Amino acid sequence: MTQDKQEDTPIITLAQFLKWKGLVQTGGEAKHRIQGGEVLVDGMVETRRGRKLTTGHRVTIDGNTYVVEL
Repeated sequence: MTQDKQEDTPIITLAQFLKWKGLVQTGGEAKHRIQGGEVLVDGMVETRRGRKLTTGHRVTIDGNTYVVEL
């Protein structure tokens, strides 16, 4: 997790979030699943593993939705 320099808002990338929550085992698995269109952010397919997330974003994978809380 890092801080957004402009707003001092905590951020985490989508791939980091999936690994942090234990939803994938490796960065390679995160990359494969994200680029394969298996992950949604706020209800829309997201294919960028570097997508920045902040508190309140909703990530859906395998039919389960997780709210980002940093």
